[in-house]
Amino acid sequence: MIHELPKLPYKMDALAPHISEETLDFHYGKHHQAYVNNLNNLVPGTEFENADLETLIRKADGGIYNNAAQVWNHTFYFNSFSADGRPIAAGQLADAINDSFGSFDNMRDEFNKAAATLFGAGWAWLALDDNGKLSIVKESNAGNPLREGLKPIMTCDVWEHAYYIDYRNKRP
Repeated sequence: MIHELPKLPYKMDALAPHISEETLDFHYGKHHQAYVNNLNNLVPGTEFENADLETLIRKADGGIYNNAAQVWNHTFYFNSFSADGRPIAAGQLADAINDSFGSFDNMRDEFNKAAATLFGAGWAWLALDDNGKLSIVKESNAGNPLREGLKPIMTCDVWEHAYYIDYRNKRP
C-alpha cells in the first residue's frame, strides 16, 4: 500500500493569522510529507506492507509505528481546522463534554493545560472510550489514543514544528 500526503481542505494561507502559510508550508509540506515518505520506505517487505494506518498504529512498533502514527495524527490535526471557523460543540458532543468535564470551559482549560505541560514533543488528545466517556490524554512523540482503544475527537500538536515559526518558544 502506498501512503500519500492528503490534500488540505483549505488554502495554505487560510488559517492566518493563527497559523501562517509559512508554518503550514513547513509543518504540512515538509514534516508531514517526510513521515509519509519514511513510512513508504519502511513498509515494503514487512508484514505491514499492505496495512492501513490504523492497523499500523495498533500493531506495529518502532519506525513503522512512529511514522504511521505521525501520518495519521497530522492528517487528523490538519483536517480539524476550517478557514471559516467552527462553533463550540453542540448536540451529543456538547452533552458528552458536559458529562465528562462539567462544562466546555472546564474541558478547554484541562485540554490546554495538558498540551502546555506535556514534556517534550507529542500530542494532547480529547478521546472517547467505548462507554461514551471523554478524557484528555497526553501522548509523547507519535502517541495516538487508537493504540489504547480510544476514539480521537480532537488534538493539539505540541511538537515545535507546529508552532515555532509563528510563536517561537511561547508554547502555551
